[in-house]
Amino acid sequence: MEPYFDPVPLLGDARGEFRGRWADRQWLNVPGPFYGADTDNCGTGRLHAPELVLYEADHFTEYVYRQPRTERELRRPADAAEAEAFSGYGCDGDDHWTPAAVREWWRDRGRIGEYLVDRRADWEDFDAKARQGVAAAAEDYAAYLEGELADHLRAYLFWLEERRPPRATDRLPPL
Repeated sequence: MEPYFDPVPLLGDARGEFRGRWADRQWLNVPGPFYGADTDNCGTGRLHAPELVLYEADHFTEYVYRQPRTERELRRPADAAEAEAFSGYGCDGDDHWTPAAVREWWRDRGRIGEYLVDRRADWEDFDAKARQGVAAAAEDYAAYLEGELADHLRAYLFWLEERRPPRATDRLPPL
């Protein structure tokens, strides 16, 4: 696992591209600073951040299924936010997520797994037209839910509680 880092201060001027409102965020967003809220349905998010962004199958609104893990990945959600016509991406998740809310999201993750399985045909249809790899990304999200996301969320919980990245000697909080 990559060490946790606080990506928002590294955005610089790109932070202005994030004008999404927390109250409008999609339920499918993974906890963290970045999220898709009231986004359009033009399908530009995956063009700019294919390993971080997916589309909600009914309306193809965009959401963040994987938070940036490296400084190199940080530019991708900023590019997606810049291309998004409704300015519906947010980067203030750290101001809203609480440890209790992250743990509640984690307890309810089975709902996301079911959703991903139920919508596979929709994404395959979309891929047949747009060729954006949405179906494969949905599989990636499902694997992430079952795999390394737990460790990433534990590091994020540490960040929320301590407001500093965890060191190798720190004990991470439980989910």
